[in-house]
Amino acid sequence: MPANRSLLRNVHIYGNSRPEEPLGGLYLNPSVTTRKFLRMLDMLIRASCPYSVRSRGSEFPLIATDDPLIPGQYDVVCDSPGGIIWLNDERCIARTYSRTTSSRHRRFREQVRNRDGKCVITGIVNPVAFIDEWTSFEAAHIFPLSHEELFRNLNYPRYVTYGSEETDTGINSCQNGLLMRSHIHQQFDSFSFSIDPDDDYKITCFRVDVDGIDGRFLDPVCRDPMDEKRVVDEFLRWHFRQTVLANMKGNGEPIFEFDFPDGSDMVGEILSGPRAADRMETELFSRLNNIPPVS
Repeated sequence: MPANRSLLRNVHIYGNSRPEEPLGGLYLNPSVTTRKFLRMLDMLIRASCPYSVRSRGSEFPLIATDDPLIPGQYDVVCDSPGGIIWLNDERCIARTYSRTTSSRHRRFREQVRNRDGKCVITGIVNPVAFIDEWTSFEAAHIFPLSHEELFRNLNYPRYVTYGSEETDTGINSCQNGLLMRSHIHQQFDSFSFSIDPDDDYKITCFRVDVDGIDGRFLDPVCRDPMDEKRVVDEFLRWHFRQTVLANMKGNGEPIFEFDFPDGSDMVGEILSGPRAADRMETELFSRLNNIPPVS
């Protein structure tokens, strides 16, 4: 059964028209300030007029500061009588745990390894990189291969300035990659945490922070502005928005199961679960993307 993102929430968001029906919520970690909270709400909320956010029971609007957000109930209130608050109709993509297994992605993997040399989330250095051993370190795509058509439709190839061949969209450029420990990569693909390039590249966890990464900063090794291989901020910004949508909107998106034991009915489990069509399409695209071209 997919995990429910809403079960651990300690922040709950309400609109003024239906004060007892939550619009969404958040599992709060220390990195979330009032400033960040208000900015994330702007990614979710639509209103017929300017609005303010108040802690339930308070008459004073929440102010954008660097003070930590306090757990509790928050009301989104229109500043004009008769104003309406609602959630936007944007939904995050269905994403599966993706690893580069094909020779088509070997260049991507090698470039990310050579640039980073460490898990850029935890800071753990690979001590045996010099003998080309990378056990438990994986090159993660920020924008997933399974959604390459969306990557193209958003005109994201225009941001890629390194490692893109003439016939390629650029999705396999190291500018769309980060080196991570394997279990961290899985959490990244699950939208359990994200990197906010508009908050000095701070890492924000939206789930229980088992690895102590909330509030850390993306390692500078992959974002040096003088390095032509540096990660693209717009891709990080896209992932952060997807993570906000996945975790804060409504009841949140399901967290998909990645661990299918040998002999289990993987297709059956996917088809009987939530967002079955979206996830099945994503799984198929991921596998087709790893098939080498016929020569």
